[in-house]
Amino acid sequence: MQALYQLDVQGQELMRYLGEFFVENEPNDSTRGLAMDWTKGAWQNLTKSDELISAASLKWSLSRLSPVDRSILRMSVYHLTCCDDIPPKVVINEAVELAKKFSTAQSPAFVNGVLDAVMKRLNH
Repeated sequence: MQALYQLDVQGQELMRYLGEFFVENEPNDSTRGLAMDWTKGAWQNLTKSDELISAASLKWSLSRLSPVDRSILRMSVYHLTCCDDIPPKVVINEAVELAKKFSTAQSPAFVNGVLDAVMKRLNH
């Protein structure tokens, strides 16, 4: 989520420094590799994720979301659409926990509502 945030704020050119970011922030090789894969996957699927998020958050345009909430939602939607090995309930729960830790008091409920709406769209 933090790497997606940095990409969102600083732009695509930051992608070449992603490896260094993960080396500085994660000592475990396998966790670092997974984080790199998820970040690249989420960034490559940005258009699809943003469309689902926009459709699920009818009253909020993507540009009005805080960069933190947008990053949490993008990573979570990537997991929901591209990572079949992660149960949707786990994805949503982790997203809510990230929102509690890194965002505002209203964000956990907002993130939960948007991801629930995304899940309903994906299941139909």
